[in-house]
Amino acid sequence: MAKVPYISRDDINSSEQNIYDKISSSRGSVQNVFSALLNNPPATEAVTNLGEYIRYKSTLNPATREIAILVTAKQLNNSYEWSQHEPVAKSVGVSDDIIQYILEKDDPNKIDTKESIFIEAAKELVTSSQLKQKTFDALMESLGMKSTMDFIVTVGYYTMLDKIISALDVDFDQWMTKNQKFN
Repeated sequence: MAKVPYISRDDINSSEQNIYDKISSSRGSVQNVFSALLNNPPATEAVTNLGEYIRYKSTLNPATREIAILVTAKQLNNSYEWSQHEPVAKSVGVSDDIIQYILEKDDPNKIDTKESIFIEAAKELVTSSQLKQKTFDALMESLGMKSTMDFIVTVGYYTMLDKIISALDVDFDQWMTKNQKFN
């Protein structure tokens, strides 16, 4: 059970209902993480604006973005974000082998070198907030400057969401199911 109430559109001052409406229209609904965060509508607006950039305007290939998100969720043991993004990852072409590797640290021979760079970079960012020079250079070579920056911002954003979800004990949305292999 969440530590704060989930806020509906009717709970928000009419001058800030546009924040709720924008989330709902861009994402199809207002998920629990944002409903909880709507206890402070301006903060929610700032958070979701960055999320919209990452999901819809970033220079990252969608599969690369989703690999970064899944690795971040797994490293932080955030089953909420994993459950939100595993279906998205599959829909944008992340293979079951990659998902299994991230989930279970499966056989590294099953994954492509390029994808392993993204996995390692996200792990390093989450665990140490830094990138080894070798990893940074590999990202730059693979992605270029703008997409490398977008990759780092993506991992940072989903790390921030983890803190919000964990601190507020955000419940799974009704449509979400937990992958039984996720600990």
